[in-house]
Amino acid sequence: MTTSRALRAPFTVGIVVAGAMFCAPALAQDFETTEVAEGVYQFRWIGHNALFVVSGDEVVAFDPINSEAAALFGREIQRVAPGARLAAIVYSHSDADHATGAPALMAAFDEDEVPIIAHERAVAPIRARASGEQPGPSVTFSDRLTFDVGGRSIELHYLGPSHTDNLVVPFIPDVRVAFAVDFVNNDRVGFQELPGWYFPEVFDALAGMLHIPFDTVVFGHGAPGDRSSIHRQIAYYDDLTTAVRRAIAEGMSEDEVAEEIELPAYADWGQYDPWMSLNARAVYRWLATTGG
Repeated sequence: MTTSRALRAPFTVGIVVAGAMFCAPALAQDFETTEVAEGVYQFRWIGHNALFVVSGDEVVAFDPINSEAAALFGREIQRVAPGARLAAIVYSHSDADHATGAPALMAAFDEDEVPIIAHERAVAPIRARASGEQPGPSVTFSDRLTFDVGGRSIELHYLGPSHTDNLVVPFIPDVRVAFAVDFVNNDRVGFQELPGWYFPEVFDALAGMLHIPFDTVVFGHGAPGDRSSIHRQIAYYDDLTTAVRRAIAEGMSEDEVAEEIELPAYADWGQYDPWMSLNARAVYRWLATTGG
């Protein structure tokens, strides 16, 4: 079953550059809410996805995105689950373009205080940002946290450093849905020069996704996928790393790597043309600096 609503109006897009939030106008953009499993909904605002889980008269919201998105997010939750109480907000990680807007989301429910859950390493970067629109977490954990909302169990898995050192993967066991943000996508190459990525730990995190028994995975950007989506992402980064390592052995420079490496098996993936060469630069810098 799919529930959706679209709005076309001027908005402001939040763009993160070097950990800071900048705003630029975005005209005629939209949002939509889609049920991906019983009581589990993806909320899309422009190019970012959030998630919410309804259980009885309680709701958990994952990633408020930003203050404008969060206000719409709250309205959509109330449309889908009228009268439900916002029991908790979960940050997938500390980046401002995913974890800003909690006060606006709370305000949509006429709440002043709602527990905010995140990995313990998210505290420092959020505190350093010192934004009233991004309050720090009130509940933190290190490796794994399981909590109950309205009789429904929710798990938060920390797979180690990946994109940031504090990214967690929520999992809803009864419907086998996971929510994975930024370090993995569905048939799309990584974002630009893979900012904030930890090498080689990110590859362990990708493999760690397969230890979570999900059937469906909602991503921070793009369409949902399944377990095969993760296998394809692992293959992409394996192939990219192999190609860059071979190029370094042949004495190629970073510019030559970016210009000459091609991975035709992935040419139909999202953002391949603008971003694959930038992914190659990021992998080159890792391998050239550390020997990989």
